[in-house]
Amino acid sequence: MWGTYKNATESVAGVGLGFVLNGDGVACIDLDHALASDGTVKPWAAEILRQAGSTYTEVSASGDGLHIWGRADVRQGRRIRREDGYAVEVYGDGRYIAMTGHRFRGAPTTIADISSLVEQLTA
Repeated sequence: MWGTYKNATESVAGVGLGFVLNGDGVACIDLDHALASDGTVKPWAAEILRQAGSTYTEVSASGDGLHIWGRADVRQGRRIRREDGYAVEVYGDGRYIAMTGHRFRGAPTTIADISSLVEQLTA
């Protein structure tokens, strides 16, 4: 059900707040299992964070993943997995992303252009 932010934060239904990606230029890069059990960032994820620059990033609901939010044109979502633990998903349309509001290490509250990173990850 759609509603206001106030209604959503007060609701006990569902899994919590989220954002629907609808192809309007907002994108999310989902880094699964990016944080080690001690909270350190795994090297592969650290490189992606560095390339993302200063944009809103939050810890995912699992507690060991990260969501990097930004502006990019993503028409077709993509999942990239490797045997070394690298697990990245890139979405911009037709996807609901649960949000925690737990900013990662002082990330800004605004989103930046992450187009070049999206292009690199989906090449």
